[in-house]
Amino acid sequence: MAAIKDFRNVVLLGHGGAGKTSLAEAILHKAGVINRLGSVDEKNTVSDFDEEEKNRGHSIYSSLLYFTHAGKTVNLIDTPGYPDFIGAALMSIPAADTAVIVISASAGIEINTRKLFAAASAAGKARIIVINKIDAENADLKELLGQIQESFGPQCRPANLPSQDKNSVIDCIRNKSGQSPVMDVAKAHTELLESIIEADDQLMESYLSGETISDEKISEVFVKALVSGTVIPILFTNAKTEVGIPELMNMLALYAPSPADVKPPVLTDGEKKIEITPDPNGPFAGLVFRVGYEARSNMKYASIRIFSGKLDSSTQLFVGDARKPIRPGHPLKMLGGEIKEVEGGTCGDIITLTKIDELSHGLLVHDGKFSGKFELPAIPKPMFSLALEPISRNDENRLSSALEKLCEEDVCFKVNRDPQTKELVISGLGDLHLRIMLAKMENRYKVSVHTKPPKIPYRETITAKAEGHYRHKKQTGGAGQFGEVYLRVEPAPRDSDPPLIFSWDIYGGTIPGQFEPAILKGIQDVMESGIVAGFPMQDIKVSVYDGKHHPVDSKEVAFRTAGKGAFIDALEKAKPVLLEPIVNMEITVPAENMGDITGDMASRRGRVTGQEMLPGGMVLIRAQVPLSEVANYNSQLKSVTGGQGSYSMELSHYEPTPPNIQQQVVAQYKKEKQAE
Repeated sequence: MAAIKDFRNVVLLGHGGAGKTSLAEAILHKAGVINRLGSVDEKNTVSDFDEEEKNRGHSIYSSLLYFTHAGKTVNLIDTPGYPDFIGAALMSIPAADTAVIVISASAGIEINTRKLFAAASAAGKARIIVINKIDAENADLKELLGQIQESFGPQCRPANLPSQDKNSVIDCIRNKSGQSPVMDVAKAHTELLESIIEADDQLMESYLSGETISDEKISEVFVKALVSGTVIPILFTNAKTEVGIPELMNMLALYAPSPADVKPPVLTDGEKKIEITPDPNGPFAGLVFRVGYEARSNMKYASIRIFSGKLDSSTQLFVGDARKPIRPGHPLKMLGGEIKEVEGGTCGDIITLTKIDELSHGLLVHDGKFSGKFELPAIPKPMFSLALEPISRNDENRLSSALEKLCEEDVCFKVNRDPQTKELVISGLGDLHLRIMLAKMENRYKVSVHTKPPKIPYRETITAKAEGHYRHKKQTGGAGQFGEVYLRVEPAPRDSDPPLIFSWDIYGGTIPGQFEPAILKGIQDVMESGIVAGFPMQDIKVSVYDGKHHPVDSKEVAFRTAGKGAFIDALEKAKPVLLEPIVNMEITVPAENMGDITGDMASRRGRVTGQEMLPGGMVLIRAQVPLSEVANYNSQLKSVTGGQGSYSMELSHYEPTPPNIQQQVVAQYKKEKQAE
């Protein structure tokens, strides 16, 4: 097993089409791991081994690779770049110490590039930028360099530059002269040097006083500068012709931080913060960051970044806060779809375990000496939904099993059976996301479904204060039932958590405390089913302040009924309204379509909240709009932009529905109730 200082854990991030998979392929070829350079077009890359990825021509899941170079073991995580599959990229960031952000020289800085750069920065990762496809005809490398520095900061400095013919690169770390079409090599060397030594006060003083800084000193402080962020090196590559690939490998092996150089991860356990010291001889702790199923055997595998200790087949493994240990079986190393059994994994390495049902994304695995949760990147909430029905009744169980597996693989894919609408609803980050999930379900699990747009998840609330009263009295031959409740309701702040704020304000024992849970249950019955159009209620304060009981006839069932009745009585007087979900949208379109999109947003009751010009003649439009107006936005955006537009959305908040829309929803609800 390698020493901790000899590991490098690197995640490849960037927008779809930037060439991350081709870059990984070229690295593996140069490292001698593979003897033939595969390509995405020929469907034979190591990274894109899943059938769906081959069919689509782009990555859907993250892929694990590894190679050795200059005596270092480099674990490389290749991640998907399309916004619909950002979950896999975000979950890979905590497993890495260095993020390599890949930018296409022709396409420039795209929307997902910005998001993933921001996520890697927020996670405190060392960052390296790779400008790939430098031979593209329409690439303006000089302009792109300026855009990168403008977007991501002046600390972005070329560590090499393309030669005049773009068939090689010029090292700017050691070279103090040379010619490149992008910028002067001497200037690049000086700017890079200044950004590096900014990380070391003593070295900065020496430099400012005119001393010559040796190459050895620069190398020593480079890692520190990368970790502290005073420098973000930019490298130029052409993955298809392998230009700049050896230089990138050298950068990773010689200057990227080892697990011992970076800030240790922190576990949060209640109020406590626990740092995991990177010690190969310490207690075992790791993070599950990737879960998948092998296509043929359906065998589950989970990949773990080890932050402390060692793991082998004899380790007693605890998952999260579970009390019962499990045996891990044989640890594996993954190279795309190939697996190789290894003796074990040590601090700083990435290994994979199979057939352990308890393992899922983001979990802490340990040997019983740790507890808590990792801080993980914010995962976007899936808001694009479809309702499903199996084509055959016999497929219901297989459908449930397939959906469960797909959810385990993808943190941004959710399944929910709506208690109000009784619909089975799948949600993802976009139309492409769900189409691929459905194709995977059909091809891999042999389950076919009918789809339709789901009903909009409205909510209900009140807009005024009111009082309610209900007396429940039932007399039969034997013991009767009696309960009487008085309560007040008032609106709570919008999007309150919990949705019901309940207080028990009974004095003098008019209702014995033992009946409080029953009354609360009656109130919760109504909170779940609503009183306007059958939707759950939220943002309501309830105070139970008076009532009566009977020493013999009062029972829980009586007070549950009385609580429910009093609550309905109050709600009907408190001006109930329907709330509709409002989503935040980010729409990226060609600049010439900006007017069409902003006009379209206005027609959908949307509010444009901001605009940002992007490189390559694109514009980013931010808007807030009711979900009901954009449930099928994908086809509209495609037709307006000729397929050039993309968007993402996530839930922002709930707002009262306009009266005319509320009338339509209520009328539909009544119609469905009558049909039942």
